[in-house]
Amino acid sequence: MNDIPLTWFLIFAAACFVIGLMGVLVRRNAIAVLMAIEIMLNAANINLVAFWRYGTPVEGDSPISGVMFAIFVITVAAAEVAVGIGLILLCYRRWHAADVDRFDSLSG
Repeated sequence: MNDIPLTWFLIFAAACFVIGLMGVLVRRNAIAVLMAIEIMLNAANINLVAFWRYGTPVEGDSPISGVMFAIFVITVAAAEVAVGIGLILLCYRRWHAADVDRFDSLSG
């Protein structure tokens, strides 16, 4: 892993984040927007692990702190997906569509 410079990981993470951001801004399907948010969270995980791997250790710092942050983000992302899919299913049952433009009102 030391053969690959840190900048490549950062460029890859930035590209993943931009792809996820474009997916959130452009897509109208709620499931696609949820997947785009997951891509953005994975870009943050790539940054966390890359900086952990290439960073200099601080005195008193845990040797796996970057990985622990990434695992925490993965856990939060899993909870976000569970709640998001639950909300999307409820909206689909109500409006019979997964289009986010149809979810803009509270009335039927």
